[in-house]
Amino acid sequence: MSDSADRNRLGAEESPYLRQHADNPVHWQPWDDIALDAARERDVPIFLSVGYSACHWCHVMEEESFTDEAVAAVLNDGFVPVKVDREERPDVDRVYQTVCQLVSGGGGWPLSVWLTPDGRPFYVGTYFPPEERRGMPGFRDVLERLRHSWEADREEIENRADQWTAAIQDELESTPEPADEAPDETILGSAAGAALRSADRENGGFGTSGPKFPQPGRVDLLLRSYIRSGRGEALDVAVDALDAMADGGLYDHVGGGFHRYTTDPEWTVPHFEKMLYDNAELPKAYLAGYQVTGKCRYARIAQETFAFVERELRHPDGGFYSTLDAQSEGEEGAFYVWTREQVHGILDDVDAELFCDYYGITSGGNFEGGRTVLSAARGVVDLAEEYGMAESDVRERLLEARVTAFEAREERPRPARDEKVLAGWNGLMISAYALGARALDPVLAETAETALEFVRERLWTAEADGSDGPGRLARRFKEGDVKGDGYLDDYAFLGRGAFDLYQATGDVTHLAFALDLARTVVAEFWDEEAGTLYFTPSSGEGLVTRPQELQDQSTPSSLGVAVGLLLDLAHFDPSAGFEDVVDRTLKTHANRIRGSPLEHVSLALAADKYDRGPLELTLATDTVPDDWRDALSARYLPDAVVSPRPATEAGLAEWLDTLGLEEAPPIWKGREAVDGEPTAYACRSFTCSPPETDIRAALDWAAER
Repeated sequence: MSDSADRNRLGAEESPYLRQHADNPVHWQPWDDIALDAARERDVPIFLSVGYSACHWCHVMEEESFTDEAVAAVLNDGFVPVKVDREERPDVDRVYQTVCQLVSGGGGWPLSVWLTPDGRPFYVGTYFPPEERRGMPGFRDVLERLRHSWEADREEIENRADQWTAAIQDELESTPEPADEAPDETILGSAAGAALRSADRENGGFGTSGPKFPQPGRVDLLLRSYIRSGRGEALDVAVDALDAMADGGLYDHVGGGFHRYTTDPEWTVPHFEKMLYDNAELPKAYLAGYQVTGKCRYARIAQETFAFVERELRHPDGGFYSTLDAQSEGEEGAFYVWTREQVHGILDDVDAELFCDYYGITSGGNFEGGRTVLSAARGVVDLAEEYGMAESDVRERLLEARVTAFEAREERPRPARDEKVLAGWNGLMISAYALGARALDPVLAETAETALEFVRERLWTAEADGSDGPGRLARRFKEGDVKGDGYLDDYAFLGRGAFDLYQATGDVTHLAFALDLARTVVAEFWDEEAGTLYFTPSSGEGLVTRPQELQDQSTPSSLGVAVGLLLDLAHFDPSAGFEDVVDRTLKTHANRIRGSPLEHVSLALAADKYDRGPLELTLATDTVPDDWRDALSARYLPDAVVSPRPATEAGLAEWLDTLGLEEAPPIWKGREAVDGEPTAYACRSFTCSPPETDIRAALDWAAER
């Protein structure tokens, strides 16, 4: 056994979550060969603890159990304790989270799993209190019992480990016989119907009990359904969800940005961590809502969220950090909540009362210690009448009060920040900024371009091992340290971000990067025999099973996003085999998508687009005119492939050289500018509009189809 496994090794790690445990008396190991070899050599189980830096109950379990010398002695003597940051190793988390869900019907973090030395699970849970509490066994008792069982009932444990491993292999790795056809465009209506049935008609959003999670994918789904079918109910539920999230405690009314979820179905009290992926996916939903409804409030929410991200989650050189913790001063939410006394301490009496009335700040509060999580409790019209003011005066005074509150809050101790830069999550944020550039302000593209360059320079290797093969993407950058193979979500999300940025800017280098990422997706994640895209690369570390990620959860399904990306990029490199991968993957999972489309929104939307065919919108111009940008910003075009190209064939030849293509793809071929004027071509299902020098004419043609 290696001597290094006899001590806590987390101090050498860059992950803030792992470093939080570096001073524990537990001999924590990172997930690596040293730890796994130690378990085999000692012939003891692995205790695997998975979490992330902003996880509230992870902090609680550390304070209660992992700092306890007696608990540490049992762990160190009878197990090899291993800590995993789920954001660095989503593959490990996905495999063992799945067994937790299969066995217990639930999951979450901290995830606690006991494994045989070769990685097969035999006992699982989430948070354990130090002593038995409300039907939950105490952590030390569990350790003692499992140590005894390992020594006395080894055969039973081995059998259970075999059964559980077979179950997760069946759930995550195996694929069914493919269907004859991929789901057709009726899948959009089926998924929208399921979303409507799940809607909370009283409080807005989806689900009527327990914690309330944002579901931006469902909002987008309903908006697409409304545009396609004209079904007003779909629009109503989408708008109710957007309004509820913006009004309630999920949204930070002082500083912008969204918290992770609320603990109640009324959207009142959140768990206060702020995740980069939520603050990427939610602005997309609000941008879509703005384009469909014209409500300026939705544009403001998106803009304020972008401002929060740039202010608090942006690396000085352009990439985006991962999370803000829920705690400051060791207390959940302390940075964000208010009392009436605090408000009166920074504003004059009238403005303080107005602020408290608008945001629902009461003497009793709605949170611990008589404090209040802000929400939009009353309307401006109501307050104007009560205070005898003009509505414009109320709005102006509230805006000024909000600025004062923000400045005062900046003096408070701040939540900790996890400064990992993750390739995939950056891709989601880049995509959001690119869509913002199209819908709101082209300047937003500059932030996206800087972030894309940051990730590309630090995490992308153009040719693996100096060969002529596809490039490789690493998972994480932290203070100069690069770690981990990229997973399917890294490639798919970053590829989508790069492609969306090409659509927003017309910069061919972004398209070239998206194509490079897509080629590696096919080379490393596509399995010809299974007919699917796996979550882990074929050249990466093998776990007890090779997972797929089909369902949308806190982030979109990486498989669904990858399929949608390959479908779009097939228009630019038809010889790359992208469309064949799309077709076969959708057929492999067709019955699962049809059976539960709401759990597979990204795949359902990809299937809909594949069957119906996207709107091709080719823009032949060297500079997109401002009036064209205005026209495009006002249209919600979720199934469009916007394909800028140079005005001339000579310019296009240079692009083809940059892309390594021998001939122009059909989406560009023969679609040059007419008489040197910016020209738009709209096409769907092999039918095209006439060349149009008025972009609105092309968009109107498309709207009729």
